[in-house]
Amino acid sequence: MKRSRVLALTAAAAAVVAVPAPALAGGRHGIPGECTGTAPVVCHYDVPPGEYDVAVLLGGPDAAGSTAVRAEARRMMVAETATEAGRFARRGFIVDVREPEGEPTLPDVGTPGLTLTFTGAAPLVHRVTVRPAPHRTRQLFLAGDSTVCDQAVVPYTGWGQAIPQHLPYGVSVANYADSGEGSASFPADPRLWATMLPRVGRGDVVVLQFGHNDKATTAEDYRADLTRMVTELRALHARPVLVSPPVRRLFDATGHLTPVARHVNGLGVDLPVEMEAVATELDVPYINLTADSAALVEALGPEASKPIYLYDEKRDNTHFSEYGADQIGLLVLAGLKKAMRP
Repeated sequence: MKRSRVLALTAAAAAVVAVPAPALAGGRHGIPGECTGTAPVVCHYDVPPGEYDVAVLLGGPDAAGSTAVRAEARRMMVAETATEAGRFARRGFIVDVREPEGEPTLPDVGTPGLTLTFTGAAPLVHRVTVRPAPHRTRQLFLAGDSTVCDQAVVPYTGWGQAIPQHLPYGVSVANYADSGEGSASFPADPRLWATMLPRVGRGDVVVLQFGHNDKATTAEDYRADLTRMVTELRALHARPVLVSPPVRRLFDATGHLTPVARHVNGLGVDLPVEMEAVATELDVPYINLTADSAALVEALGPEASKPIYLYDEKRDNTHFSEYGADQIGLLVLAGLKKAMRP
């Protein structure tokens, strides 16, 4: 969406903001920006791609508020936070600004620069300060498919959009996941692997989740593709992590998930088993997200598991709601914490 369109959509509500827009947008010694609207409040900063350190002061002097912060393509940076009248909550985070801002193969989505959106039941933002981040921030890179990516269209949400709100200050998420990608297509597309790889530095964690779209991939090819990506990352002294795909919501008559739900593909290849074998062979951290998500979904059962997915909205048993993306993202983060222990 072009910047002019974003401003047009919020112009009707632009008459009232928490404080005068220049103070709200720039903060002390911060990069100047422009904020419009009340619900949501949208702030835009004309900055080049890079990492940006954002500090926000949520709340208002005269009213109670309830505010969440989204950055760029619906990335959840701060969970909804309640503030009493006259009380404020300080939050800070690092935003990876890139073009395009969402899925790498969708160039017309989003706007150049940094966009912050303050949402929630009663969004109140007193001050925003944006500065260039330190030259070397800790980065978490994500490579995967539509269940991971920065989805631009509501209600679709990738778990990669949900995890920033749970990470410690100073960690930046660079999400290069893209809809429809598999273990072979991702490294073959120059907009994806070849664009991400030069940004990966020594010690950076790179999550690789593939399997949803490997419906006709042989075991040999799947293992070879994963091995190639791990090898190239290790040559950069990065820290690859293999993550098996989360389950689809496909139950059999007994109330258990089907083999297709657990990613046994059309050739009979059990993709999570093959990924675990690669992880063992190469001594790479492995997160069995298939098993972890299956435990969650089966425990909920066919009805209670619907809100994790977009079944009610789209009859979709693969992609996640915002709630579901957050639940799956928490499983990934728990797995990372365990897998990355010395």
